Amino acid sequence: MSQLPIAKKYDFKSVGRMQNEFESALVNKAKNLPIGIKTPMELSVGGNAGPFAMRDKLADQIKDNFRNMLSTNHGERLMLHDFGADLQRLAFELCAENGDTKAVNQIRKTTEKYMPYVSLDTFESFREEDEVKSDLANIGIRVIFGIPRLGVTNQCIEVIIYSAG
Repeated sequence: MSQLPIAKKYDFKSVGRMQNEFESALVNKAKNLPIGIKTPMELSVGGNAGPFAMRDKLADQIKDNFRNMLSTNHGERLMLHDFGADLQRLAFELCAENGDTKAVNQIRKTTEKYMPYVSLDTFESFREEDEVKSDLANIGIRVIFGIPRLGVTNQCIEVIIYSAG
């Protein structure tokens, strides 16, 4: 048996991936990268992102950020004195037309400034009385919104502004 001469010899380590394989691997890796810390904060379980649970979907992170903005009052955010919907001062005016109008305007104004990619749809204020303790009530708001660039619609956020007696 005669051996044929070897025309070329290749080392497997010197041969790279095809361009489409490389791009696909990058996209898959990017899909799993954490975007931000989930709030309220909780410890991470089995993840390699760090000690805290993380958000890995942009729509979920935006919803989380929007809820935090609605819950924040002016002066609470360092270096951004006007950040937030500043709804605490309207706690006793909500569920009345004048108070609701003020809340809608404040939410619209802060959303346009800090989260212009969020599309506001509807606003509703509510008061839920505790049947067991008749002297307690939750006063809050419910906002329906969307994120048009992500194709996300009909998202609901509920924020309790005040628990009163």
